Amino acid sequence: MTGGPDGALVFCRVVASASKNAVAEFGDAAVKVRIAAPPVDGKANAELTKYFAKLLGLPKSSVQILRGEAAKNKKVAVLGMSREEVEARLKKAAK
Repeated sequence: MTGGPDGALVFCRVVASASKNAVAEFGDAAVKVRIAAPPVDGKANAELTKYFAKLLGLPKSSVQILRGEAAKNKKVAVLGMSREEVEARLKKAAK
C-alpha cells in the first residue's frame, strides 16, 4: 500500500465467488479480499469497489481499479482518504 496527496493505492489479491465479502488478510505486500460476486462480466470488480467504498465510508466514485481488471491481483485507488486511515480500516476489517 502506498499513499499520495490525493489518497492511497491498495494492492489486492481478490478471491471471487466467495460465500461473503470480507477482508481475509492484511499483508505487507497485498490485502486479500474475498468477494461474493462471480468473476464474470466485471461483476466481481463492481462488487469490490462497492465493498471498499462501504467499508471505508466513501462514495463509490472514490474507489477505482487502476490495474488488473481481468486478473486476481489488482491495484485499487482510494481517493479522499490518507494511506494511514485506509490501512487502519482495512486492518480492523481483517480481524
